[in-house]
Order: sequence, then structure tokens, then C-alpha cells
Amino acid sequence: MHTLVLTKGVPDFREGQVSFDEDGHLERGKTPTVMNPNDKHALEAALQTKVRHGGTVSLMSMGPPGYKEVLQEGMADVYADDLYLCSDREMGAADTWATSITLSTGIDHLDEEPDVVFAGFKTADGETGHTGPQTCWCQDWPIVTHVVALDIDEEERTLRAKRLVEGDVEEIETVEAPLPCFVVADPEFEPTYRKAEHRLRHKDLRAETQKRAENFEDHLEVYDQEELNLDPDFIGLDGSPTIVAGVDPIPKAPPEREATMVDPSDEGAMADVFEELEPYAGAD
Repeated sequence: MHTLVLTKGVPDFREGQVSFDEDGHLERGKTPTVMNPNDKHALEAALQTKVRHGGTVSLMSMGPPGYKEVLQEGMADVYADDLYLCSDREMGAADTWATSITLSTGIDHLDEEPDVVFAGFKTADGETGHTGPQTCWCQDWPIVTHVVALDIDEEERTLRAKRLVEGDVEEIETVEAPLPCFVVADPEFEPTYRKAEHRLRHKDLRAETQKRAENFEDHLEVYDQEELNLDPDFIGLDGSPTIVAGVDPIPKAPPEREATMVDPSDEGAMADVFEELEPYAGAD
């Protein structure tokens, strides 16, 4: 069983150092980067698949060289076996369509075709949710979205999944898809390891990967534009039909409330706190 997870680095908005150029394009080289939070659900789904069915997990991303650290983080989280980074200046400033073309070509260059490709629900920067489905469209594979639970029948070569209907947590349907296929993991996805053998394997894989992640570059392959043989007119900014009309930075709001520090050992001060909060306690 070979699974692939598509992941991405996104700006770390917590740092307040997001940088844009004069055309409104994000300057990723000048912006602190972290793994896209929603991709972690895709990682968990791939890890569950590896624990239950064996095989290998690969991670793939498109971005600048700094994304190597994002892939290293993913390797440590999902106990991945190998990493792939599509990275070239020609790929820069790509929208979701140009990104999907690049990722799909990267998938075609793998030595082994994946049985399942996992993608996150959406990214924290664009929030379109397009890249996974568009990459799937390029591969012409079936896709299952909003997945909250799944299992695979290796003999029948089918994936059986529970998915939220239009993202509604109150309505769940069960669907099947032939392999290979794409899976978009929903934020509600929760991995399950009910069998003792699965829990033990999970523990063994974690120990193996700690060593592998320390030397992650030994397991990393970088694809540039020439190696992927991509037409420059269909990747990067030139291949992106999306036009950024403008970007308005959102300044941090000034604090509107004052805080008073109280020493818990000060009985008088604590009595004042109790008196202040008592009207809101709701007790009879």
C-alpha cells in the first residue's frame, strides 16, 4: 500500500511578519512558514492507513527550498518514508490551478503510483479548498471529500469512507471508491487504532521515524521545472488564471481592555476578585 500526502507551508500569521510585494503577491522567502494546519488531518489519515495496512507513505509539496523543513515536520508526524519537493523559481506565485498541474506532474514522476493521495481540507492562506480536487482532476481519479473515517479493502482494491454531507456534522454518508483515488480529510477526522497490533505498530513506527527525520534530506528528492518537463506557460505566475486585484494588510487591533495582575496569596485582592465575579456566577 503506497499513500501520498500533499502538504503545504503557510504564513505563520501569529508572528505578524507576513510580507507582500508591490503586486500583492506573498513573499514566502521573507515570511515565517509553518505546515498548513488542515494538512495534519490528511497526515493522520495516511498514518492510520500505514498502521493498518503496511506499505509506505510519501509526502509532496510545491514551494521554495524552505519547505524542506515543512516536509521534515510531516515526516516526523506521519512517519513518512520519503519526501518530494517541487521547487523552482518558474513555479513561484502560482495559483491553485498552476499548483495542481505541477503537483500532478510530480505524482506522475514517482517510481510507484500511489494507491491513495490524501489532501487537506483547505489552506490557511488561500482557503479555497481547490488544490486537492484540481490535482485529482488532472489525474482523472475518483475523489472522496469531507472524510471523517475510512478503511481499505486491499483484495477488492476499494476504499470505504464515511463523509460529512456538505460539511454538515449532523449528516454522514458511507461511500466506496476504487483505488487509486484521492481523499480530502475533514477537520473532524479522528484516527482509530482499536486492535492491539495496530497500537504496537504505531509505537514501532514512531521509534523508526525519529531517526529518519533527523536525516530527512537523505530521503528527500527535489523536482525542478526542467526535471518535470513542465511548460513555463502552464505553471507559476504565467500559468495562473487568478488575478490578485489588491491586498490590504490587516493591522493588529490595539488592546481595548486593561488587565490587573492579582497575587493569589493576597487574600484581600482575591476577595475583590470574588466580589467582582459573584454577580456573573449564576448561582441561586
